[in-house]
Amino acid sequence: MEKKKAKFHIKTGDTVVVIAGNSKGQQGKVTEVLVEKERAKVEGVNMITKHIKPTAQNPQGSLVQTEGTIHISNLMLIDPATSQPTRTGRRVNDKGKLQRYSKKTGEFI
Repeated sequence: MEKKKAKFHIKTGDTVVVIAGNSKGQQGKVTEVLVEKERAKVEGVNMITKHIKPTAQNPQGSLVQTEGTIHISNLMLIDPATSQPTRTGRRVNDKGKLQRYSKKTGEFI
């Protein structure tokens, strides 16, 4: 049986604000959306420390700060027109294609 592809309210490149969790209130740009896990990576938000093993090129090893993932439900899209967080919906545009729109302003995103 074929599994349906999930449709999310955010896409790569959107500016979002975190609405829950340790990073609540922080804003950033979505760099990656992990569809299978329903999570996203946001630039500069939810920073984690990774330990890098020593190698021939880097015999010392190191600690690297990188973005962790955040569940999609904890992110809210920022409307480009008003710079305010908004819920989104989908409706048919004039070309007959489904497109996201801001529920606050009613304009297409």
